[in-house]
Amino acid sequence: MKKIVLSVACAVSAFCSPSWAQETTLSKPSLQKITPDALWKLGRVGLEDISRDGQKVLYGVTTYDLAANKGDRNLFVVDAKSGTVKALTSLPGSETEAVFLRGGSLVGFMYQGQLWTVSMDGTEPIQRTEFPNGVGNVKILERKDGRLLMVFTASEKLDKSPSEIHPDLPKADFALYDDLMYRHWDQYKDASYDHMAFASVDLSSTEKVKEFTDAMKGEKFDSPVPPMGGSDAYTISPEGRYIAYVSKKKTGIEFALSTNSALYLFDRETGTTLELPGQPGYESAPQFSPDGSVLSFLSMPMDGYESDVNQLHMLSLRGPMGMGKNAVRLLDEEYIESYQWVDATTLVYNHAFQGTQQLVRLELTPALHGEAPAVKKRIPLTSGNYNYGAFKAAQGTIVAERQDMNHANELFTVAWNGTGVKPLTRVNEGANATTAQSKIEKRWIKTTDGKQLLTWVIFPPDFDSTKTYPTLLYCQGGPQSAVSQFFSFRWNFQLMAARGYIVVAPNRRGVPGFGKEWNEAISKDWGGQAMQDYLSAIDAVAAEPYVNKEALGAVGASYGGYSVYLLAGIHEGRFKAFISHCGLFDLKSWYLTTEELFFANYDIGGSFWSPAPPISYDLHNPINYVDRWTAPLLVIHGGKDFRVPENQGMEAYQAAQLRGIPSKFLYFPNEGHWVLRPQNGLVWHREFYSWLDQWLQP
Repeated sequence: MKKIVLSVACAVSAFCSPSWAQETTLSKPSLQKITPDALWKLGRVGLEDISRDGQKVLYGVTTYDLAANKGDRNLFVVDAKSGTVKALTSLPGSETEAVFLRGGSLVGFMYQGQLWTVSMDGTEPIQRTEFPNGVGNVKILERKDGRLLMVFTASEKLDKSPSEIHPDLPKADFALYDDLMYRHWDQYKDASYDHMAFASVDLSSTEKVKEFTDAMKGEKFDSPVPPMGGSDAYTISPEGRYIAYVSKKKTGIEFALSTNSALYLFDRETGTTLELPGQPGYESAPQFSPDGSVLSFLSMPMDGYESDVNQLHMLSLRGPMGMGKNAVRLLDEEYIESYQWVDATTLVYNHAFQGTQQLVRLELTPALHGEAPAVKKRIPLTSGNYNYGAFKAAQGTIVAERQDMNHANELFTVAWNGTGVKPLTRVNEGANATTAQSKIEKRWIKTTDGKQLLTWVIFPPDFDSTKTYPTLLYCQGGPQSAVSQFFSFRWNFQLMAARGYIVVAPNRRGVPGFGKEWNEAISKDWGGQAMQDYLSAIDAVAAEPYVNKEALGAVGASYGGYSVYLLAGIHEGRFKAFISHCGLFDLKSWYLTTEELFFANYDIGGSFWSPAPPISYDLHNPINYVDRWTAPLLVIHGGKDFRVPENQGMEAYQAAQLRGIPSKFLYFPNEGHWVLRPQNGLVWHREFYSWLDQWLQP
């Protein structure tokens, strides 16, 4: 019998990874400060699925080989009650998008763009599909007849490639465009489009499925909506007839200026597509209720505002008049991250709340007489200084990813009635047991306009209040992105603290989790109250006797990088060192090189040549304050960052050099808005801390 893994079962208290197996045997572990190398050795846990009876949980763990400069992801199953873990796969590369099949006796997963299945004991690996070029973003419905309905993203070539434009010049290297959105985030537009497609797979047959149906054939539009869309853009009705999908069916300048995506309902029996009613902004995450009576989705009310409140909507699909004409909106001001139907009257969702992410259970009224359900009861399920991320629920069992500033993702079971949580996996238990943890303080600071600012203060693990420490102001990106209890593998607060720095991380104006007014206060005021919030936070913490006021630094990426550039000109001598990663330096040149112009138009206020130019181009533009720069500056940028193109970093670095400001330019030609390759990540950390240590450490 062929096997793709040597199946391993282990108790939940043991660490099921050979790399760290010995660490769990330490009776009195010696605590060590975390290092960048140790950070890359952590297993990265991601929830995949939960069995229908709620007894088995499927998850993946990604580990990295620094020498090979790549990652590998394998699948595991853990028993929700006993905690027993079993390894399922160990193929070279990564296994993703895994689901339980046949009542939990079989697991389906994607590997190298094809569907595979494997038995629960790790045997009988079977490749089920052989699609040309592979597919991704897979959703699977197991039908009553035992066949699988797969919905996924497949590519269709509809435009001419450069070699087809000038076929007599085969060695020419060029691209030709005549409209906007010719590049997006980190990729240039090619001749192909991503489409929602589907296929049927018979589990009783070993013959590979090679053909599929493209539900958008010939359409020069994409689904999911690029660049961040995934499998949550699709949903399949319980009986398999309908597929709802999200697409922004616009092109060129119109695509660049709008967030107005829409929901479409494809009928597999008739081959017809119907556009469903929604709101002017983004639509996302469609889901059918388990009884098929309701289609739910998330939707934003305003076109052009990508960070608008993500509202939950319900659209009735049944009743005397047929499909409802309008969707009913629930939970007007909750910024929902994701949600899941549990039964016909129950939902679970997670949302941003005061610098954390928490889970909530929502009880609904039944959908009767063609009316969408309404909220009956809202039950908070989690609390505390944690981020509860991806989750799955079945038969009263809820399993969720959880992380905080000191701990990477692990899986936890969450009580149905909100009475507590229990650990389910301990992938990084050995590493955690030997790592000195940072103390994290939740502090409320008064702002210049009399508001209360939640600020996280992270202390070195060996903190001594009788000593003084260099201190960093962390500037968050987004800008509408909360400073929550996230565990970042690059902007890692525990790592900063372990290097001897106190970290000040404020939830300044413009982040979710503190009400709609707070979140929206930053739009068209990037350099206004948010900058004052930053200064209020650092000034309040710097007043403590344990802070070295002569060794303050400011660091950040994206909008946080913009914040660093602007603070460099208005900080009035507070800071002695700056680091800006992928920051916006000149709003005028950025407006003419970025791609998603709806973002620039809404958050900045429009073009700089309009009859009444937004004040940001003058008052809040970092380039206008270069003459006031005094402190050393490290600039970091990626060559494939098209949201904040590389010229922004180059301009800032050149300005610093011409001003005689001590400065360095760290450039990653093949990275985008993030640094994703392991060895590049290590270079990032080495240069980041080398710069800070040079200017802030004694």
